[in-house]
Amino acid sequence: MSRAASPFSSRTVVAVVAVGAAAFLLLLYAIGAGWDGSRDRNGGAHAAANGLNGFAGLVRLLESRGHEVALSRSEGRLEDEGLLVLTPQHAADGEALSRIIAARRYSGPTLLILPKWVAVPADRVPELEAPTGWVMLGGAVPPGWLAEIDTFDDAELAVGTRRGWSGLGLRGSFPDAGEVLSLDATRVLPLVTDEQGDVLAGYLADAGTYPALAEAAQMPDRDPEELDTDPDLWPVVVIVEPDLANNYGLADARRARAAVELVEAALQGQDLPIIFDLSVAGLGRGQNLLTLAFEPPFLAATLCLILAAMLVAWRSFRRFGPPVAEVPELAMGKLQLASNSAALIERSKRLHLLGPPYAALLAARMARALGIRETEPRARAAAIAAALSSRGVASDYLASVDALRHARRPAELLRAAAALKTIERTLAA
Repeated sequence: MSRAASPFSSRTVVAVVAVGAAAFLLLLYAIGAGWDGSRDRNGGAHAAANGLNGFAGLVRLLESRGHEVALSRSEGRLEDEGLLVLTPQHAADGEALSRIIAARRYSGPTLLILPKWVAVPADRVPELEAPTGWVMLGGAVPPGWLAEIDTFDDAELAVGTRRGWSGLGLRGSFPDAGEVLSLDATRVLPLVTDEQGDVLAGYLADAGTYPALAEAAQMPDRDPEELDTDPDLWPVVVIVEPDLANNYGLADARRARAAVELVEAALQGQDLPIIFDLSVAGLGRGQNLLTLAFEPPFLAATLCLILAAMLVAWRSFRRFGPPVAEVPELAMGKLQLASNSAALIERSKRLHLLGPPYAALLAARMARALGIRETEPRARAAAIAAALSSRGVASDYLASVDALRHARRPAELLRAAAALKTIERTLAA
């Protein structure tokens, strides 16, 4: 026995399955990629922002010069080998930044760009049409967390008016000379300064040897042979005045060149990847199981599961003939109900108990047919026998009833029951 053919063609089923699978895979990718509706171009001072205070221009400039540049939203990459560019915001945690910088001193160089501008997304200003990510700059405010970083504990920041900058063999002006952020710190060696000698960009003076930075600063480097020198340390470079590197500042070719020189000096002449971190700017995303499923070493298991699913789908479509209909566990109908009841009684070995109830059932039915209203069993049986005798039929009614009540074997039960059933049929005739 088999079921009827499916009302849908094979092509229709394949199309439905393909669309459903594609939608499910797209959902998985969206979850893994972090498509949560948030915007990277949120007006912040980070590498994904295209506003005046952002650093998207620096990313593209470094890529055009052949550097391997990546944007990272994972805290797990903070200790990767390469140049890590940190762009914290005004509300950053200074102690957390201090731990990040200290943890990667032997992993790679670190470039810290301080925030300055208080910016408002331009698309939030009424009656002003502007592309997404553009900002309107307010005043300049120095970050309050720099002194919380161990190596900058004596640093003093100030915003003031400056005429220009010089360093790295270059000099130039500022995009906004009245809002210049400068640093006064004893442990920071200057790379770029203003006319008053305050640091606009520099690097930490510690136990490491940094020949490329020392050359850029035009000052002697530490002797690697000194006992207190640690040649395995990587430098920490800080850009105090963000207008030297942000989109606002890169509008000028000399500032753009200075920004590239600062980054390449921090690389120490090494061909290292440049990682712009977005997690400290509030755009971090943690790894999830979906992301890990498509990365080594779990990628192999994921591919095996996908191939197994494809094999199961292929086998289901290549099945020969319609599916076989399953036999119902319980048959329907009165006959099946009677058969099931009889089988139950036979298995219970209680056939001898059927005689009296069946005799009482037939007596009640014959009493209704004869119009007898007596309810007491003996009196009703006598009345039925008298009525049958008056009609000249079934003079042996009482004997048949008595035989059915005392029957014990199946053959006796059937003979006695058949005799009573014959008497009942004579009434119906």
